[in-house]
Amino acid sequence: MPERGTVPRSYDVFRRGQWTTTSGHVIEEAYVSIFVNGQELVTVMATPRQQEHLAVGYLLTEGIITHRDDLLDVSVAPNQTCVDVWLRKELPLPRRRILTSGCGKGTTFDTLSPHLPPLVSNLRLTHRQLVDRLGELQEEAQLYRRARGVHAAGLATQSALTMWTEDAGRHNTLDKLAGRCLLEEYDPSGHVLLTSGRISSDMISKVRRMNIPLVASRTSPTSLSVLWAERWNITIVGYLRPDRMHVYTHPERFERD
Repeated sequence: MPERGTVPRSYDVFRRGQWTTTSGHVIEEAYVSIFVNGQELVTVMATPRQQEHLAVGYLLTEGIITHRDDLLDVSVAPNQTCVDVWLRKELPLPRRRILTSGCGKGTTFDTLSPHLPPLVSNLRLTHRQLVDRLGELQEEAQLYRRARGVHAAGLATQSALTMWTEDAGRHNTLDKLAGRCLLEEYDPSGHVLLTSGRISSDMISKVRRMNIPLVASRTSPTSLSVLWAERWNITIVGYLRPDRMHVYTHPERFERD
């Protein structure tokens, strides 16, 4: 089955007083249900690709699992919208749901992240290095070039972009990265996270679960994400541009160009 992500669509365009009909794509969005040990945990709205990464990453960033050894099996149903995750032992699934500040009103169960200890990291970099990594992420954003209307996120070192993904939901991009890291046994700690979306408290919570000391976006953070980032020793960068950036927490990680 070809990898999904966009759907072809013809549409009418009004420009400069003239109507035309053209063909293009819209970003694909679907229900993706995550089952744990045969029990439905949550159904999220997502771009239906890399569903294994999405499901495993969601469990990781919600604090339900912590290691790859917690997993027994992960399988995607033929319709591509249901993921079955089997754990090595029965775990009590969380029941307290919190609606996130995302436009799609996502769900989180994570009430323990605020109590996690601060990160220890010796990461240092320059504004130019961060801008270059963002440029590499934009070059890899294939779905965005095809259809727009999609978020991108990537992991990077000071010198290279190492992993990236796209999804209709900004939270889903972090979960997909976290799940891929866990399944491929790739350690994201000490990396930079680049995201096209707003940095809200639930986003910074996922960043903390991944042990990432710096997150950068082209847009803004929220007050609670800044508060938690300050406490967790995480640097938040907003409005990243080639000629400027806003550093909201822990600016000491930046070398002065």
